[in-house]
Amino acid sequence: MSWYCDIAPGHPFHGPYHDQEYGFSLRDDDGLFERMSLEIMQAGLSWLTVLKKRDAMRLAFDQFSIAKVAAYGEEEVAHLLVNPGIIRNRLKVAAIIENARRLEVIIAAHGSFAAWMDKQTAVSKEDWVKLFRKSFKFMGGEIVGEFLMSIGRLPGAHRPDCPAQAEIDRLNAQAR
Repeated sequence: MSWYCDIAPGHPFHGPYHDQEYGFSLRDDDGLFERMSLEIMQAGLSWLTVLKKRDAMRLAFDQFSIAKVAAYGEEEVAHLLVNPGIIRNRLKVAAIIENARRLEVIIAAHGSFAAWMDKQTAVSKEDWVKLFRKSFKFMGGEIVGEFLMSIGRLPGAHRPDCPAQAEIDRLNAQAR
């Protein structure tokens, strides 16, 4: 098994993501939406491509504000599809916008995206995949698994002896 922990430390893009974000609990709705959107953008591409384009995607997608992206129309889509700083895939862009709209409904009903996830009975990756496929667009097994691992909802982001895992364990123990 190849571990992200073996290649990420010290890398200019992978390193900071590995050490400060990957596998750490995330509960902010716009942050969760960003992470889900980045995982969608990564499909078929390398994670390095996504990390290199992340700042441009934040600008292009209004800092991944769910409310702003949910209001996008054809004009915003046209601008996104000609923006050389982002991954310009019409299906992925459309899925991100539709997911923002679906998240608005979820947040209105449950208070937050994180609260909605807390209320789910999904315990296995397969259960989560079924739930996300039913609830969102462009959410296949790999995307769902990586999204949930990246936000600390599924185990396996780091080797047990990784310093980032030790920090995650410390933060999780404090939160209890």
